[in-house]
Amino acid sequence: MAVAQGGRLAGVLFAVLGVLGFSFKAILVKLAYAWDPSLDGITLLALRMIYSAPMFAAMAWWSSRSTTPIAASDWRMIAALGFVGYYLSSLLDFIGLQYITAALERLTLFLYPTIVVLLSAWWLKKPITRRAVGALVLSYAGIVLAFARELHASDPAATLLGGGLVFASAVLYAVYLVAAGPVIARLGSSRFIAFVMLISTVFVLAQFALTRPWAALAAPARIQWLSLTMAVFSTVVPTWLIAEAIRRIGASQSSLVGSLGPVFTIGLGAIILGEPTYPLQLIGAALVLAGVMLVSARPAPRARP
Repeated sequence: MAVAQGGRLAGVLFAVLGVLGFSFKAILVKLAYAWDPSLDGITLLALRMIYSAPMFAAMAWWSSRSTTPIAASDWRMIAALGFVGYYLSSLLDFIGLQYITAALERLTLFLYPTIVVLLSAWWLKKPITRRAVGALVLSYAGIVLAFARELHASDPAATLLGGGLVFASAVLYAVYLVAAGPVIARLGSSRFIAFVMLISTVFVLAQFALTRPWAALAAPARIQWLSLTMAVFSTVVPTWLIAEAIRRIGASQSSLVGSLGPVFTIGLGAIILGEPTYPLQLIGAALVLAGVMLVSARPAPRARP
């Protein structure tokens, strides 16, 4: 019993640390833009992937040592999901952060569980429950409030552009999650994630090579260190921590812990970046969190008659 309780506590701790690592990514991206105004999203994303690729290559080798070969159909899905989920979605997110605050980015990106519900209803023909409807209403009402405050406090055109890019990122990530389930079940989460990230690295570097000179990667030393920090502590390590959390406490409980993400980002943005916080923004954040927790929570079992 004590061992099981210890495993559960470790799972919760892994989930919290993983969410904190992912939440810190937006802060690091905003710091990079502040430290080097000439830096763009494509170059920063390329640096992140260059530093993370060797670690994902090691993960791919380790997870493939004693497993069956990957079928051609699964390779095609890995390529497609790498393009959608970790190349295009990440690119839109990085570019969007050039226009909006880290707090608003995390709130918008955190809508992906509600988008998964809508996609599952359309794609997988899963019915939308009353709980899900309530979650959708709360979440999107919260985003409207958060955007209303941001539009009043900053350039409306930039806010709408950045918010639209990040919302598109959330939609693409939701598509990735809905489509990835069967492939993960066949390959295992570690092997799947490692190869998806490596494939997305190929796409990122291909776009960089076509649109930027290679000399652009010679960013200042502090941008290199920041990119390495992002690769390790906001990409590779959180990926492993969340996978371990899901193994120990399950996907539902891990998702609930994930609700801390926007809270972490709002707090870190205020402390590190000096981003202002407003009552209307906090109310909007609370509504988004309530909606996502509602849609992520496992419904209580009904008593048998």
